[in-house]
Amino acid sequence: MESKIQANIKARFERAGWLVVKLIQTNCNGIPDLVCFKNGKTIFVEVKQPGREPTELQKFRHTQLTQQGFQVFTLTSEKDIII
Repeated sequence: MESKIQANIKARFERAGWLVVKLIQTNCNGIPDLVCFKNGKTIFVEVKQPGREPTELQKFRHTQLTQQGFQVFTLTSEKDIII
């Protein structure tokens, strides 16, 4: 189910002109699922099933990214996207 949600979110960003990269495996566990680029802006997206929350490690990584100036969103549906 989460993979379908992720595909829908990715497609919605792409329709809005974003370049979307799905991060499958990194050297840093807990990094969000998607990284999106548009007009010099970079955002990270964690995809979760409705009712699910990021793990403690994911929350830690989200904090690290926001402290570096990036925006991080946790989304459960493409309908959650405000572009």
